[in-house]
Amino acid sequence: MSNRDPSTQDSLAAVSALGEPNRRALYDYVVAAGDWVGRDQAADATELQRGVTAHHLDRLAADGLLEVDFQRLSGRSGPGAGRPAKVYRRATYDIQVTLPPRDYQLAGALLADAVALAQSNGIAVEVAIDTVTKEAGRRLGRDMKQRMGGRQTAESAHRATIEVLSEQGFEPDEHEDGTIELSNCPFHALAQQQTELICGMNHCLIDTALTELDAGDLQARLQPDPNACCVRLYRT
Repeated sequence: MSNRDPSTQDSLAAVSALGEPNRRALYDYVVAAGDWVGRDQAADATELQRGVTAHHLDRLAADGLLEVDFQRLSGRSGPGAGRPAKVYRRATYDIQVTLPPRDYQLAGALLADAVALAQSNGIAVEVAIDTVTKEAGRRLGRDMKQRMGGRQTAESAHRATIEVLSEQGFEPDEHEDGTIELSNCPFHALAQQQTELICGMNHCLIDTALTELDAGDLQARLQPDPNACCVRLYRT
């Protein structure tokens, strides 16, 4: 039983929770156990009071580091078996923290999908990268449209664009003239090594999103910058 969708997790809060020594000891014990662990079991192993143990385990679960279930630890069932006890194990999804925000998982997924598409269809990898990146861009554009709701105006399009690109880690900064500078590249390390490829993906992703949005007056242009994303948005 998972506590909540990992997309809603505050990863910084989750990682900072491990800064408390007792909490970290309990987390390390649960991880080492490799299976569901009860409160009494964890308390005995870490020599902590049961109430303290329960508090810290529940905090780790609330922060997304542990999953929770209820099981009969006696192994018996039926009348007299007792009530199910609360048990914990390490969460099955990853929690990552990068400052500034990076999303190498997205870049890796796009490149892996492109290679698979190229191999299965006998097309050039460059064509496949363009294909899968455009599809990802259309998904972003549809998300922007949804954020606009019924307000089909340039202003609402700007707000939706900034909101979605912020969530993607681009850190958009709108200037007084309406130009939107993307202060962060989520694929920074890859862009340093393969500038033309990754910057091209970024431009394709954002340009396709704006085309799908089909509202407002923003245009994505390549403008290489070693300290920011290579794409900048201008009013047309």
